[in-house]
Parts: sequence; structure tokens; C-alpha cells
Amino acid sequence: MEKPATIKDIARRLNISLSTVSRAMRNAPDVNADTKRAVLALSEELNYVPNKLALSLKQKQTHNIAVIVPNLDYVLSTMVKGIDEVALEAGYTVMVCQSNESFGREIVNTRRMLDSLVDGFIISVSSETKVFDHIKKIQDKKMPMVVFDRVTPFLKAPGVRIDNEDGGLQATEHLIEQGYKNIAILAGPKNLGISNLRLDGYLKALKNHGIKPEDDLIINCDFNQHYAYLATQELLNMKKRPDAIFTISDRMAIGAMLAIKEKGLSMPHDIGLVGFNNEPVVSLVSPSISSVDQPAFELGKLAAKLFIETVHQDKDMSDVEEVLKPKLMIRESSLRRPL
Repeated sequence: MEKPATIKDIARRLNISLSTVSRAMRNAPDVNADTKRAVLALSEELNYVPNKLALSLKQKQTHNIAVIVPNLDYVLSTMVKGIDEVALEAGYTVMVCQSNESFGREIVNTRRMLDSLVDGFIISVSSETKVFDHIKKIQDKKMPMVVFDRVTPFLKAPGVRIDNEDGGLQATEHLIEQGYKNIAILAGPKNLGISNLRLDGYLKALKNHGIKPEDDLIINCDFNQHYAYLATQELLNMKKRPDAIFTISDRMAIGAMLAIKEKGLSMPHDIGLVGFNNEPVVSLVSPSISSVDQPAFELGKLAAKLFIETVHQDKDMSDVEEVLKPKLMIRESSLRRPL
């Protein structure tokens, strides 16, 4: 196999110094035009490719961004697309790892990305993550870092998220306005910020309408269709079953729908249902499911813009937080009354 050409080969063929070749390739003003043309012509003839790793080490920049996500479902993959679009325009390459909602895997991914000489991190933590020492190591190295979607108070870092409390408020207010009175919520893990904020919105809506929350109607479970199905079965077997369910993800809404149909109940007449994320599937099932839409692509773009800004800012940006507003998309599963 033929060895790739090096800068030494160019210098030897032209009988000039390595530094002259290097300066010519950088278009330095102290190298005459004839020499520059000769260097560029020979580098093209020899198919010379600069050693990007060596250059990165010298400049202390690789222009690679590590993006760590809990999964690559519809919402998060859309966010990653937004990150990638902005990163590409700014000359960065995005390296994506998913933790599959595993704390241990998140630690492994963080370590591997640190070993891969990335310039910094854009992170959304797993649902299992309760300790953040592995992420604080990134900050100890003074590396740029942005948290997105699942912003946590345990990390002092710039972040981008949606107004999850407002999303929970919109969903529950809608159900109340449609005449539902006994509204349950399938919330996510208790340690996860977005779960608690969407639950806070639910509780706020109940309070606004003088409805006392009932512990039996608040169920914490994983962002998982199967667990939501089982949780909904429990709710529907209650002596005083709920007449509406708000799930804090669409995957959970699909699980709830399966249990509702299995029970022989109809939506929206017997029971209402609202999900969260507005994934394409919720408009395709029958009845179509109302869901809180979040601007995922725009959120990803903002996360990347904030990362690039932190790279070029000397000031502390750890208190910067961008918050986007969600919007409830009303469909058949919850619509008892005309809008």
C-alpha cells in the first residue's frame, strides 16, 4: 500500500524548508507567490492530505461536539437534527451517543467522548441519572457544555428546554374545559425534572379550577409504552375510575390507549386522553390523540448556537437558559365539545 504524502515530501521535492511549506499552505504573506503556487500544485499532484489529528492537537481544537442523549426517539432525534444543522454551518462535526436511559451507559459514553478529543458536550441526561459526578468532570476540565431538553438544577450549566410546566397546564386545562372531572396523570420518574415540571402543570390546573388532587390518580412510571399500559389497567380497575388521563409522553399515551380499548371504553365519550410530544403516530391512530407539541428542531438549533457561543465567550454563561413555549394540539381523543 502506497504511503500517503507528507509535508516533508513536498519540502524535499521543492528543496525548501518545512516551515516554508507550512506557511505557503496557510497563505502566509511572507511567502512569495511563485513558491505558494509550487507548493499547492505539488500537494495536489501528491494527493497530500493534512494530518487533522496533529493539527487539532496543536490548535487544541477538533471541531467535534459530543452529543449524549437518552435515546433517539422521534423528539430527541429531531433535536439532534437541529443541533447538526447549526453545527455543520459552523464547521463542527456532531458525534452522537445514546444512553438508552441507562446511568451506567451514560458514564461510559461520557468517558469515551472525553477520550475522543471532542471540543465539548451537549447533553440530555438519562432517566436513571441521579448523581452527576461524571458530567462535573467535563466542567472541571473547563470544556464547553450545554444541557438540553432534560435540564437539571443539579448542574450549573447553560441550558435549553421547553416550558414543561406550561405544557402540563395546557393539557390539563383543556381536559377540564372539556368537562372531565376525575383526571389522572401518568408522570415519569420522580427524579427527572421534566416529569416533575409537567406534573406541576397538572397540579396547577387542578388548583386553578378548585379540584383537589388525588394521590391514587398520580402514577409515576418509566417513559415506556408497556408500563403505561399496565398503569392504565390499574386506573381503569379502580372503583372510581378516571374519566380522563394525561400522559407526559406519547409513548405512554399509546400504552394508555391500548388499555382503554381493551377495556371496551370509547374516547372521548367514556374517557379522554392527552399525550405529550406530538409525535407523528398520535395523528395516525384512531381516534387521533391530542398532544402537547414541542418545537424540537428549534430547540436543537438553540442548543448548538448556545454551545458555539460558550466556545467563543470568555464570560461565565452557566446561568443562561433558553425556554421555548409548547402548544397543545387538540384531536379526537379529548374533544367532547366544539372549540
